[in-house]
Amino acid sequence: MRHLLGTKTFAHGIHPPEFKADTKDLAIRQFDFASLLIVPLSQHLGKPAVPIVGEGAEVTRGQCIAQPDGFMSVAIHAPATSVIRKIARSPAINGKMMPAFFLEPFPASTQEMPGGNPCDAETASKDEIIAAIQQAGIVGLGGAAFPTHVKLKVPDDKQADLVIVNGAECEPYLTTDHRVMLEHADDIMRGIPYVMKATGAPRAIIAVEDNKRDAAEVMRKAIPPGQPISVEVLPVKYPQGAEKMLITAILGRKVPSGGLPIDVGAVCINVGTTAQIGALLPSGQGLQDRVITVGGPGVQRKGNYRIPIGTPLRYILDKVGTEPNVSTVVMGGPMMGHAASSLDIPITKGSTGVIAMVDDQTDTMISRHEYPCIRCGHCVDACPLFLNPSQMGLLANVQRYDEMASDYHLMDCFECGCCTFVCPSHIPLVQKFRVAKSAIRKAKAAV
Repeated sequence: MRHLLGTKTFAHGIHPPEFKADTKDLAIRQFDFASLLIVPLSQHLGKPAVPIVGEGAEVTRGQCIAQPDGFMSVAIHAPATSVIRKIARSPAINGKMMPAFFLEPFPASTQEMPGGNPCDAETASKDEIIAAIQQAGIVGLGGAAFPTHVKLKVPDDKQADLVIVNGAECEPYLTTDHRVMLEHADDIMRGIPYVMKATGAPRAIIAVEDNKRDAAEVMRKAIPPGQPISVEVLPVKYPQGAEKMLITAILGRKVPSGGLPIDVGAVCINVGTTAQIGALLPSGQGLQDRVITVGGPGVQRKGNYRIPIGTPLRYILDKVGTEPNVSTVVMGGPMMGHAASSLDIPITKGSTGVIAMVDDQTDTMISRHEYPCIRCGHCVDACPLFLNPSQMGLLANVQRYDEMASDYHLMDCFECGCCTFVCPSHIPLVQKFRVAKSAIRKAKAAV
């Protein structure tokens, strides 16, 4: 039967080493406040937030310090009771210098977070829930940082049949969603009704991979009686957590090229995002911290930590301790994350992990030696979207970016990294695709 474990999956994909054992059984711990927090005005896809407080202002933890600039934007909140020392540019993971608040927390503060304007799932309208999520500053915590309220705003000509709460967490090393499901099941169950009401979906499925059966069991036990919520345990495969793959695995539907999940009646939302909705909306509070996996062979005190937004990467690594031969620090997971170019980069809402690699590790997923393509076809066999990474890579080498998009569906690629992982020539295909996409977007913006 189709509902048996092992039958609900998608074609292609890969099985990279998981490296989750070091942190999956470690409870979430609160991280200390750094002496300086750097809070970017842009922590989400869309327009940066607009500051509503100035330099020298004293702010309370959870206080809104920047308002959304239009619908495709979210609010920013103070991660600590502090004073704003300056508003200036700070390095971001993409290498750019972006405007940010520089906050100095008060050492003697209890860092209690006052409530705001509560939003009740039973009495609030769809629009009120969507507005509350935007004002709470909630974005996709699985790494994409797409504004959650935008995702939950279903167009008038579309209909949501199902909400998929994504607890797959297929990236190696990362165990944040696993721990959130184990430790914050009540928040998740409070968050799901908000999501269902906002989207109009009549039911919800919590999707969990088979390597998290303990979390699946906790989720099942936490479902309130009579609620149209169920749990699906899926085979372990990467990139199971990608929403298009999850929809195919659970519903057997394929999101069309250039389309969105709602085009096939589905809305996907990360389990950590759902937990934040359930934790913040009832009290009217704003997002000011998040759970992050700090691990990898270069980290001495690995774990899952609740870290204030704006905490510099350097402070985190100093606190957890690192091996002397750390060579690369990855923000996010090793498959879809980005190597940090500076240790002054702060944690943002979209940060899922801090993974430190070392020089002599034999299990590294990052190679520095690139060789010519041998046309073996491994990347074609691995791509979950049935693209042709090999041919796109060759076109990228000669900057034929428009041809990559028009003839080979470049823009459908969600940069999962399967092609790069299986390439015996160690060609950084995903990086080439990112460059190509950026060039295409810049060309369109210039028109």
